[in-house]
Amino acid sequence: MVTFFKSTAHLFCFHFSGQWGRCMGDDCGPGGIQSRTVWCIHSEGWTTHHSNCKHLNKPDSQRECFKVCEWHQELFKWEVSEWGPCVLVPYLANDQKLRTSECVTAQHGLQQREVHCFRKSNKTAVANEICEFFSSRPTTEQACLIPCPHNCVVSKFSAWSGCSKTCGAGLQHRTRAVLAPPLYGGVNCPNLTETRTCKNHLPCSIGDDEYEYSLKVGPWSECRLPHQKDVWLSGRTMLDFSTESAEKNIVKHQFQSHHNNAHPKEWDLEIGYQARQVRCMRSDGKNAMLTLCIQDNAPVTIQSCVMPRQCETSNWSSWSPCSKTCQSVDLSPGYRTRTRSLKQIPLGGGKECPALEEKEACNIVGDFLPQCPRFVWKTTEWGDCQMAPLLSPFDRRQNNHSMLCGGGIQMRERYCVQSPDDPRASHKEVSRPVNGKLCSGPTPSVAQMCSVPCPQLCLLSSWSAWGPCTYENCQDPQGRKGFRFRRRQVIQEPIGISDSCPHLVEFIPCEDPICYQWHVTEKHPCEPNKDTCGQGIQKQKVVCKDIEGKTVSDDHCLDEPPSSRLPCDVPCPLDCVISDWSPWSSCSHSCSSKNAEGKQSRVRSVIAQPGQDGKPCPSAQALEEWRQCNDHPCTVFFWDVTPWGPCTEDISMTTINATSNWNGKPTCAVGVQTRKVVCMKMNVGQVTPKRCPDSARPDTIRPCLLPCKKDCVVTAFSEWTPCPTVCQPANSTSKQFRYRIIIQRPASGGEECPDTLYEERECEALPPCPVYRWKTQKWNTCMIVPESVRHRITGLSESCGLGLESRDVTCVSDGDVPADITYCLQWASPMPSVVKECREPCRDDCTFTTWSKFTSCMGCGAMRIRKRSLTGKSRKREKCQNLELFPQTEMEPCPCDEFISQPYGNWSDCILPESKAELQLGIRVPGDIKECGQGTRYRSVVCYGPNERIVDPSFCSSSGYIEESCTVPCPFDCKLSEWSSWSTCSSPCGSGVKVRSKWLREKPFNGGRPCPKLDVKNQVYEAIPCYSECSQNIWVTEPWSSCTINSIDKVPECGEGVQSRKVKCTNITNEGPSIIVDDALCDQEEMPLRAQTCFFPCPEDCAMSNWEPWSICPQPCDSKDVRRRVRHTLRLSVSGNLCPQDSETEPCVLNSNCFTYQYNVTDWSSCQLSDNAVCGQGTRTRLLDCIRSDGKPVELKYCEELELEKKWTLTIHCLVECPVNCQLSEWSTWTECSKSCGLRGQMTRSRSIDQQSHGEGRPCPSQLTQVKPCPVKPCYTWILGDWPKCRVEGAQCGEGIRRRNLTCVVHSGLDSDFSSAKPVKEEQCETNLMKFNSRELEQPCSVPCPGDCHLTEWSSWSSCQLTCLDGRSFETIGRQARSRAVIIQAFENQDNCPQQVFETRPCTDGKCHTYEWKTSPWRDNERSVWCQRSDGVNVTGGCFLQNQPETVRHCHPPCTKPFSHCTQNGVCGCDKGYIEVMTVYGFLDYCTKIPGSDNKKADVKTSVGKFKPGTSQIQDFFRDWPFHPFGPGAYSYCT
Repeated sequence: MVTFFKSTAHLFCFHFSGQWGRCMGDDCGPGGIQSRTVWCIHSEGWTTHHSNCKHLNKPDSQRECFKVCEWHQELFKWEVSEWGPCVLVPYLANDQKLRTSECVTAQHGLQQREVHCFRKSNKTAVANEICEFFSSRPTTEQACLIPCPHNCVVSKFSAWSGCSKTCGAGLQHRTRAVLAPPLYGGVNCPNLTETRTCKNHLPCSIGDDEYEYSLKVGPWSECRLPHQKDVWLSGRTMLDFSTESAEKNIVKHQFQSHHNNAHPKEWDLEIGYQARQVRCMRSDGKNAMLTLCIQDNAPVTIQSCVMPRQCETSNWSSWSPCSKTCQSVDLSPGYRTRTRSLKQIPLGGGKECPALEEKEACNIVGDFLPQCPRFVWKTTEWGDCQMAPLLSPFDRRQNNHSMLCGGGIQMRERYCVQSPDDPRASHKEVSRPVNGKLCSGPTPSVAQMCSVPCPQLCLLSSWSAWGPCTYENCQDPQGRKGFRFRRRQVIQEPIGISDSCPHLVEFIPCEDPICYQWHVTEKHPCEPNKDTCGQGIQKQKVVCKDIEGKTVSDDHCLDEPPSSRLPCDVPCPLDCVISDWSPWSSCSHSCSSKNAEGKQSRVRSVIAQPGQDGKPCPSAQALEEWRQCNDHPCTVFFWDVTPWGPCTEDISMTTINATSNWNGKPTCAVGVQTRKVVCMKMNVGQVTPKRCPDSARPDTIRPCLLPCKKDCVVTAFSEWTPCPTVCQPANSTSKQFRYRIIIQRPASGGEECPDTLYEERECEALPPCPVYRWKTQKWNTCMIVPESVRHRITGLSESCGLGLESRDVTCVSDGDVPADITYCLQWASPMPSVVKECREPCRDDCTFTTWSKFTSCMGCGAMRIRKRSLTGKSRKREKCQNLELFPQTEMEPCPCDEFISQPYGNWSDCILPESKAELQLGIRVPGDIKECGQGTRYRSVVCYGPNERIVDPSFCSSSGYIEESCTVPCPFDCKLSEWSSWSTCSSPCGSGVKVRSKWLREKPFNGGRPCPKLDVKNQVYEAIPCYSECSQNIWVTEPWSSCTINSIDKVPECGEGVQSRKVKCTNITNEGPSIIVDDALCDQEEMPLRAQTCFFPCPEDCAMSNWEPWSICPQPCDSKDVRRRVRHTLRLSVSGNLCPQDSETEPCVLNSNCFTYQYNVTDWSSCQLSDNAVCGQGTRTRLLDCIRSDGKPVELKYCEELELEKKWTLTIHCLVECPVNCQLSEWSTWTECSKSCGLRGQMTRSRSIDQQSHGEGRPCPSQLTQVKPCPVKPCYTWILGDWPKCRVEGAQCGEGIRRRNLTCVVHSGLDSDFSSAKPVKEEQCETNLMKFNSRELEQPCSVPCPGDCHLTEWSSWSSCQLTCLDGRSFETIGRQARSRAVIIQAFENQDNCPQQVFETRPCTDGKCHTYEWKTSPWRDNERSVWCQRSDGVNVTGGCFLQNQPETVRHCHPPCTKPFSHCTQNGVCGCDKGYIEVMTVYGFLDYCTKIPGSDNKKADVKTSVGKFKPGTSQIQDFFRDWPFHPFGPGAYSYCT
């Protein structure tokens, strides 16, 4: 701060202060002290003593301040206002002149805003330093752009008007309109009018050019009461209202207002008087004597009027409580209202009433309000999983729904509750359902897919072979009785069924049981005791094994073991040679009975016949042995069990129940299940338990989980729906209801749900709502200007003519009880008029009798008549005889009660009857909404009365519709046949494929379930892999027969022969001997030989055993490897010759005698469901094959023996998509009619999709909305007529009034121009919402007198235009303009002309316009130049003047040669008939006349050579060069 003063030494000294320091104080808040330093500074810049500066001007060095602390940050904050308008930035100090010439697109501007520090609690401003302590002050200025100045743009001039006079000199004018106002400092609008003189060829006759005189009336004065003693001028007459006349003629009518029986208030209606000036105007604008204008009847200069009363209202009521009472998340403000009532309605054109209700925002932030309760979606528990909704209607009728399983759908309900996170909410509040509109965010789904496990039967393996007879317990063998067992395994436990697996063990009683047995595991060849043949010893190895085949200690076998050295014979030469015993054949019976015993045999054969003196062969009987087998009886026993009983609580399980977990799972309690176990004899029934081994007895008791009890859980009751609080409509009763929702159903003996979920009760009786209406009284007498006033006015001698009459209008309710007028203004029809014009007949008026009654009607469409006649002196007056002015007959059409109905519009959708569904509360059951069947469609009926007027449809029909039965076709689903049987496996060995199929029976239509993807044969297939055991059907061979020698001689048979054997195809079973089957079931390529050559040694020859099997080739197969087979020498030859070779080898050849093996996996099967499943989880399977290298499938054991890696998963889960039909909501209620009347009204109702279709379910229909026409009611509308020309009563010009008609018409609502509307009585439109005040029906106007300077009518509004920068909108709201131009009728009167005016208004849908100079082609060195807007409109303004093209061009220097002129190209040329002669520089030298028509004008070179001899070097230089300037003035050019 600097303070100057002048010292006595004439040197300046001044105070200088520093910056304020920090606020210091002991406590936070006010009361702190802030200091700064103050110096006294000499004008030369050095510090001096304070005494040299004035003490009074010394600034304060200390001040109180507010000490800010950290915790104040929560109490104060910066508050900023909106940015202000963009203001042009001055480029010099204190200069804001627009830089028009420099502006290209926009100018730099500045916006400012206010920034204050506020206390948050009460919004009071505090020192900015407090907020600056925490954060920097927000910016208060920012740069902005102001568009360049836009000049006023006007249209082109209209055509010139006609001449104001038909003779002599007159005036004519033309006008233009404002299209765009000047903006941002642009140039103002030019004159909108051009005026010029015009002169007619016909001269005016003597006297025609004299002045014209016109009677001109002024505007009516304000309505005044006579006692005001105002002076009114009427021409030259002075008027003064006396007090006496005022007292006699004040008319008062009361409007009574009663509200809640309050005292009535009188509203006075006063009749006053108004006057107007009358002048005689000369055509030059001068006043003249009235007698020059008034001939017969003088105009009315005084009339009755209603004294204006301004609308009066009461004071505002207190503000209502704010609608926002808590803090919401969206920070939306609340609102409060206040009202006021009417104390005085406007009368006589008084000021209209303002709004009676005011609304403002409140609690915008609401920092100190409590948090609003939040609402969240809740859901009930899911209902049972149901499969029935997934079935087609046909399948629903066929299937047993209780057996269905797999995928299904389950439903639940959603409801809205108060958020349980709110600590102020009680448990009852958070569980009570509320209106769903209070909940926001995504809505939880009400349907989901689910699954019910399908029951699976117990899957068992095949029975094992019967075991040996063994003790029940080998650890404690007792007695001589035992059992033979066979077993099977559980491959898959049963699921979803009560039955358990059947018995897994069967037993047969037997005798002499053993637990351990000696087994011979290895035999050696017979070794002779002496020499090489004869008796010898055969060694064998014996071990002890249990019944399962496991080797155990020899101590377990109690019997003596077989000898390890057995006697044997090695045939000597010439001895008989016999083969070893064959294996025992299969047993003939699986068990023994009285009628059948099991037997089996083994054989051996003679390999070589004995020689002479050799050991003979045994007899034929000795070559075969038989023994008994399966000697156990056929009686089979097993333990049978009943299904497990229910889980019941057991006292013995108390200890287990003490824990909350069992087997790692939470549980309510542990109980027990029991079952019965009985001993059963096969094909007989129950026997004593002693017949079955106790060691195999199943359990009869097991622990189980007791199901938890679930009580029914319901929400609290919702709030009662509101009842009317003030009144209720007459003859009606109101009810309210509340409801609650089942959240959890009871289970396992829990508490049942309550019976009452919905309650309803009647509301308390309230008085009926009053119906308000206007009540009118009779019209009072006609009030006209009294004689005491009228006698002072020239030309008025009697009290007659036009006046006003009034009536009382009150507001009443039912029973004519007086009510406040506010209620009728709000609820009743428009207020009836309280004043109307009337007429008191004058002496010269025509008088008539009263109208007669109308004549009787002769039928519909006829006319009826009434008449009147003149009375008294009127019968002799000529003017009264004028029937056009005073008709004496009236005709009107007769009332007609005939009505004609005609259908209109299209038929509605086919609408099904609404189902009267009861209120579903709790868990909803899914089902299809009925959407087909018999319905009704509707078509509107238009009812026409007389004169083709639309009338209420009740005159023609009760409903207003034509109704017709219709059918909504039901959807038909795709129908397929049942599955065919599975085909046989495609491969007899290894993996193959089984197939089944369905074929199309009916195609879907009308939105039915679609078909699955079908093949060209309209079939759908399922394929699953299958497997046939390769060893199931095998070739079985019997032993070879003896070698038969084909010899004729009787000598001993020896040498080469043939032997045969039987080969059979058998099916191997585990329970008995093989079954012989067809040979075709066995692999033909593997069929063993049925016959072969053999060699029967002679007695003296060497005897060899049969060949043993070939050895196995090593893997992988290699031709370098070999395989071997051997045989043994059984008898040496007599001669001692060498025996045949005892071994053979052959190379290992791939796919011949050596094979490799590998696993092969099949394709996945289709997704297989359980038989009772519709959809859901299934399985896909594939099989593993063992494939030989030649491609042949073999038994898996070949691959397993090689221990090949199994890396494939053979079973996976899959999902068959459930065919979920589209689930729709119920139809909503019909909406209100879209039009209250007319032909276009329609009602709609809609439904929504609750669940989209899935899989092959029925798709959602496209029709989610239905439309129904409304009954056609007549439309009654007030129609405002066009404004007529201005009408001045009683004069030729001056101030007048124009009124337009207001007609009540009936129409169809189709034509916006109401061309087909028919007029009807006004009562039909009284309830219409469109109300008109007097300003809309009449307006003041003026008719200019001859010579008056006046304004034109308003031009039409221009197109909507935006302010744009570079073609882009600078604003969203555009503007339109219109204007009034000035018309001058006499130059002498132009000083009295008004100013031209224009006005603008905002508009939408504006466009950006650009402006461009346009030019016409040059003509005689002149052209037209104009500015054109981008939409093609020619305008004045908008284009930059500095860019305006030239309109005239000139040749420089001028063309002064004879017969020359300036050409279009801007160079001098010659006139017609002359030819140019050019200089060597290419310029015009002179013009020469063309001698004849044969000469050619274009031969310039010839002309030059002929008339200008000689050339120069300069000519030659420029001959081949383009035209160039050679100096100023050396050539002509054009600008």
